[in-house]
Amino acid sequence: MQAKELTITNADGLRASRAAMFVQVAGRFASQILVEKGNKKINAKSIMGVLSLGVKQGEKIYVFADGKDEEDAVAAIEKLIATF
Repeated sequence: MQAKELTITNADGLRASRAAMFVQVAGRFASQILVEKGNKKINAKSIMGVLSLGVKQGEKIYVFADGKDEEDAVAAIEKLIATF
């Protein structure tokens, strides 16, 4: 299992188009990918799940990936967050 703490720097947080991009990247991988904020953990491949977290600018999320491509999955999500 791979895990990474990420800080959302985008002014819009993980809403609308950013959430859709996040889910799209997560969906490319076979691994199970979860996102945690506070005490809520959701499936990163679910747009409704990502939106339900209500992630705002400056907040931290934790990304967990478990599976054969877990390292690549976490790296791709980290790269995506860095480009927001």
